[in-house]
Amino acid sequence: MIFGNASWGFRETPLEKQLEITHNMNLSVLELGIANAPSDLPLDISDSEIENVKAMFEKHGIKLLCAATGNDFTLGNDNDVPKVKRVIDICRKLGIKYLRIFAGFAPVADVTGKKWENMFFCLNEIYRYAKDKNVVPVVETHGGVDAFSDGVKHFASVTVDKDALIKLMSGVPDIKFNFDPANFYAAGVNNPEDIYEIIKDKVCYLHFKDFVKLKSGNFVPSYCGKSNMDWDKILKPLKNFDGPALFEYENTADVAEGCKKCFEFIQEKIKEIQK
Repeated sequence: MIFGNASWGFRETPLEKQLEITHNMNLSVLELGIANAPSDLPLDISDSEIENVKAMFEKHGIKLLCAATGNDFTLGNDNDVPKVKRVIDICRKLGIKYLRIFAGFAPVADVTGKKWENMFFCLNEIYRYAKDKNVVPVVETHGGVDAFSDGVKHFASVTVDKDALIKLMSGVPDIKFNFDPANFYAAGVNNPEDIYEIIKDKVCYLHFKDFVKLKSGNFVPSYCGKSNMDWDKILKPLKNFDGPALFEYENTADVAEGCKKCFEFIQEKIKEIQK
């Protein structure tokens, strides 16, 4: 695995500080946020600013390998397609290989008929556009989310439902996935490793994080190892994975400490599995 930090927990952290934290953890990759959160690069970034970003990564010894943006192709329109194409262009200029995107966050039961067709169209268009840009769009396995005062509730979307994932792979032949086991767990899938077996040939990217379930049934983000997920079963089929594996601790207030705890936990678990 190529360990690094994911962008979402750093959404309120200036890029220079993100790089410092990642460097101090002796990690080699920082997922670069683009047009998805307050601290992200903007869509209208200039070529000179892109060169400045390259210099910042080089200064801290961090690879420009992964980026992340936000979109939703389950809304029944194609409004996000131009945005994602623009992000792909930025990734090409930066030399970034993998771009984390989403299929969308609508409940899986609501994605029928023309919504399925539109989502297929959008995803296929993005993969077609990226093909000669040396950028690989990677769809995160992520449920929909409702926010409450004490946490969030996740529900099944097309990328955490087994049958929908199979349909996605059929309808979007070039699709690649970012496998995030905690997103399955929070959406009610007790054995994410079973889903991994179905999509493993399409997985080229990992996110590691965790959620703690409250008495209300809602979840709050935490670091790896805090839930009832069976990390041994999750990590066993991943022990020879050679792509990016990024720590996505989601709480902004203590993101550096949270990512560090995720890293320590995953390192220790992998050592145990490899014995």
